[in-house]
Amino acid sequence: MQQTLSIIKPDAIEKNLIGKILSRFEENNLKVIAAKMLHLTKEKAQKFYEVHKDKPFYNDLVESITSGPVLVSILYGEDAIQKNRKIMGATDPQKADKGTIRKDFATNIDRNAVHGSDSVENAKIEVSFFFKENEIFIR
Repeated sequence: MQQTLSIIKPDAIEKNLIGKILSRFEENNLKVIAAKMLHLTKEKAQKFYEVHKDKPFYNDLVESITSGPVLVSILYGEDAIQKNRKIMGATDPQKADKGTIRKDFATNIDRNAVHGSDSVENAKIEVSFFFKENEIFIR
């Protein structure tokens, strides 16, 4: 069983898609074991995306994630990281498979609706970035 971080980004929240996106996870046997809505500061977003700071899309990432509130959650289940990535679809919605969150709800590569951890190591780092242990409820 694994935990993975999921972020519903401002563009999806603006379109009122929280329930539709969360139901996709739950329908695929991923449990939401922690969740909070917040508005990331530029500084917090820069720290979160620090791994990408030398890439040309870094500033666009920071700008996009700070453009409105986000819903940050922890998904829990068997093979949660890979399952979540499959449900989300490719980063570029134009390349995402039919029926994935990004294909169905994203606007473009910059406004791609969701974020999910890409490895066990990053999941641990990202979960602890947003959540304290007493905020996580594994059932």
